[in-house]
Amino acid sequence: MRLNNVEIEETFAEVFSMKCARVLITALNERWAKVAATEATGFGTSIIGCPSEAGIEKYLTPEETPDGRFGAYIQIYHGKTEKLEDQILERIGQCVLTSPTTAVFNGLPNAEKQSNIGFKLKFFGDGFDEKREINGRTVYSIPIMEGDFIIEEKIGIVDGIAGGNFFIMAENQMSALNAAEVAVDAIFNIEGCITPFPGGIVASGSKVGSNKYKFLKASTNEKFCPTLKDKIKDSQIPEGVNGIYEVIANGMSLDLVKEAMRKGITAATKVPGVVKITSGNYGGKLGKYTIDLKDLF
Repeated sequence: MRLNNVEIEETFAEVFSMKCARVLITALNERWAKVAATEATGFGTSIIGCPSEAGIEKYLTPEETPDGRFGAYIQIYHGKTEKLEDQILERIGQCVLTSPTTAVFNGLPNAEKQSNIGFKLKFFGDGFDEKREINGRTVYSIPIMEGDFIIEEKIGIVDGIAGGNFFIMAENQMSALNAAEVAVDAIFNIEGCITPFPGGIVASGSKVGSNKYKFLKASTNEKFCPTLKDKIKDSQIPEGVNGIYEVIANGMSLDLVKEAMRKGITAATKVPGVVKITSGNYGGKLGKYTIDLKDLF
């Protein structure tokens, strides 16, 4: 099929079940909300080599937050609940508690699973913490050098989906990059979704394992490397394609990931120079779900 005169390959994205936490960070102003959210989601691109996957979902105005300040929703993913709880605690403790003027609230107050992250972090107060209430939310006030750090007692965890993906193939690198940028912009602010890679874009899409080195968990996906298309026999790069980027979306439901892919692909196909959209999978053998590109439209 074709969309905006761009070929959409009849293939599927293979996606994975993961546990997801949603954390609301607030701060004095937009600057510090963004700083804390960025720090807290660092080194969170792929579970292949990172301790968890993480990203910024959206920014909030003071009218949208429990304490009337600027805010940001972040999401953190891991395959195991216990590991995810460790990551939430470590990322908040090391990256948000240390950021000026911040506070933390539960982004999933209605989730069935509630982890006592705030209760655990209160021990940093060395016994000087206090239990309080803000807009019906139970929080702990932890004395720190700048004043008091506020964190809600519990953080919700739900079943999430990771790895929704599509490849943007274009005539050159700049066309592919422009298309990837507008795709990520289209996905940003879809409530419940993140794009965990740098700026939402993957420059180095990988395959599982290695053809040559047994110690590697992942290696370059040579079938989609433009500089190798004339050097290998099974290149998957069409004629005229010299630049490829991948966009990956995680979300709190399969439908949200589908929406992210649909909006991202639609935006990308409107950029001049884009030739084809395809997707990465492992033959349906690793992920719990598959998303057919044609079914998105």
